[in-house]
Amino acid sequence: MNIQPYILNEIKIPQFDTPVAEVLEIFNEYPYSHLPVKQGETYMGCIPVADARIFDKEKPMEEFQYALEGFFVRDTDNWIDVLHNFSKNDSNIMPVLDENNTFLGYLELQEIMNLFTESPFLNNPGGIIVVEKGVKDYSFSEICQIVESNGTNVLGAFVSAIENERAQITLKTGAVPFNAMFQTFRRYGYEVVSQHSEDSFSSSLQDRSRYLDKYLNI
Repeated sequence: MNIQPYILNEIKIPQFDTPVAEVLEIFNEYPYSHLPVKQGETYMGCIPVADARIFDKEKPMEEFQYALEGFFVRDTDNWIDVLHNFSKNDSNIMPVLDENNTFLGYLELQEIMNLFTESPFLNNPGGIIVVEKGVKDYSFSEICQIVESNGTNVLGAFVSAIENERAQITLKTGAVPFNAMFQTFRRYGYEVVSQHSEDSFSSSLQDRSRYLDKYLNI
């Protein structure tokens, strides 16, 4: 998805010669974690709000160049890459540069999150399933084949966890009777780790466990 329509230029970006006091005024007006700083039209980095609050208010930003963080995205990046950069840099504002490193503006985290919440992954009817398999054994093509062989399609999928050489894959599928799909995943060696009321295999295991507990307590 193209991020260019979401690039903003609503605040006056501080320059190297901007006094810290003016930068703090911007932080007081807008709830940003960082602010981009420029020298002319060249992006120099982002100053964190926590650092700005302890600087000498009378000095220009140039005095504190060492504190700038150099993260940014390109205007050609997709929104998944942008979300990753927001998370990696613990920021709610993201400078955007073009291929010539010209500062174009910035993105706000909330706007990019809205793109995700409006995507078919969350909006379309269906179900969320989490399956698990060895990191060297799972295959997205195999997962899609399993889902499609049960009469529906994959609306989205991603690796949501990796631990002890096991990968968990979270996927959103169209609405179908899910019990048959769960059994197909198990035949292909996947463990269904999400809980579903329509999972007869899981219900059977729970019934047997309760029966065994009752037998052992006699």
